[in-house]
Amino acid sequence: MKRPHVLLGVLGTHTEVGKTWVGVQLLQAARARAVRVAARKPVQSFEPGGAATDAMQLAGASGEAVEQVCTARRCYELAMAPPMAADRLGRPRIDAAELLAEITWPADVELGLIETVGGPRSPMTHDADSVEFLERARPDRLLLVADSGLGSLNAIRLSLASLPALPVDVMLNRFDPNDTLHALNRSWLRERYGIRAHIEVSELLDAIVASSLRR
Repeated sequence: MKRPHVLLGVLGTHTEVGKTWVGVQLLQAARARAVRVAARKPVQSFEPGGAATDAMQLAGASGEAVEQVCTARRCYELAMAPPMAADRLGRPRIDAAELLAEITWPADVELGLIETVGGPRSPMTHDADSVEFLERARPDRLLLVADSGLGSLNAIRLSLASLPALPVDVMLNRFDPNDTLHALNRSWLRERYGIRAHIEVSELLDAIVASSLRR
């Protein structure tokens, strides 16, 4: 099967942390550098009638059709974990192996992005949470998106402890350099725990591009 040169698995420390927003910014920044990109949201659930779905936003950023990012069959119009939504809607069971087999990539993709759901241990299928799904998808590296404010240190450290042994980039979303707590959280991550956290998408992209040159 065709596979991107660099396959990036995207997780969040929790729901509504901004995984999709960061993914969109990363895809747009990569395309601006003439990097060939593609995005996949293997399964999504959402509140009908609301804002654009994650797949719609990712498709807009990658330049793909929404159906390539997430098929209509894997869209669940109920705002809860996808397997729970499937059960409530009377839809078939979501199996990880089947979902993985549905992911295809165009030829010559340099950066491919797979976005998960919720937090690391949120159910993504009936038999796998987001971490377990990515373990089976075998990405080259991971991106953990976190809040910058109160509670972020705990959420980041707990999330990192659950991830497989792969290179991980941490992105502090909504970072405000004038916010004392945001700045302290970033310093504590680096100085106390040895975790370098990105605050700019361009910096994040530089790290990903640099990693691809080493492969």
